Amino acid sequence: MTTPLIEFKGVHKAFGTNQVLKGVDLTILRGQITTIIGKSGIGKSVLLKHIIGLLDPDRGRILFNGRALDEMAPAEHKAIKSKCSYMFQGTALFDSMNVYENIALPLKEKRGFRSAAIRPKVLDKMAQLDIAEIASAYPSQLSGGMKKRVAMARALVTEPEIILFDEPTTGLDPIRKKAAHQMISDYQTRFGFTGVMVSHEIPDVFFISQRIAMLDEGLIIFQGSCQEIQASSHPAIRAFINGEAKMEKGCLE
Repeated sequence: MTTPLIEFKGVHKAFGTNQVLKGVDLTILRGQITTIIGKSGIGKSVLLKHIIGLLDPDRGRILFNGRALDEMAPAEHKAIKSKCSYMFQGTALFDSMNVYENIALPLKEKRGFRSAAIRPKVLDKMAQLDIAEIASAYPSQLSGGMKKRVAMARALVTEPEIILFDEPTTGLDPIRKKAAHQMISDYQTRFGFTGVMVSHEIPDVFFISQRIAMLDEGLIIFQGSCQEIQASSHPAIRAFINGEAKMEKGCLE
């Protein structure tokens, strides 16, 4: 059996008396998009932040390639983080920087990259995402969809092994939402990164994800293929999927 790229084993996390994760077991496979679904405010983003090291578990373990993070030397842990990139909810572009500067920022923050080496990497990613013509524009001048492409270029510029997407289509209209999902799918195919996405966009994420995991009441109650979750008879899964699907249709029903 192939060793998972990332694995959660019995992960607990609380904030004061609020127990958010209550023993999460989760498997992330290399080279696939895994989407974590679940109700708003249930801890999906908390789970995501454990992968990149923004949060540490109170109990339980997180493994990369079969090795526990808490057993790694600081240098190894840092090397793992350097393989990850994060596409924030709402893009988190810096308004004081133009598009080129926003994309170049992760490279400037990494040691060992000289200015002469940064420029071709940034220009290459901008060309690949068809945003070279807006290099000098500022985020306030861009549409929501274009901001997503800039955020994607920034996430890709370090050539990460893993990209974490925190509600990447928040605030987009239905047409741009579908375009953003297609962009993630297309670039995952092209660049081969492992994607971990937090979303509640049902059924859209079923078309771009190889695996789905559902977080409910602090536990992963399902992980498997899109076909398997749609065939599940679990009451919480059925209620969530059917509820979100009805919300997609809205008052047209």
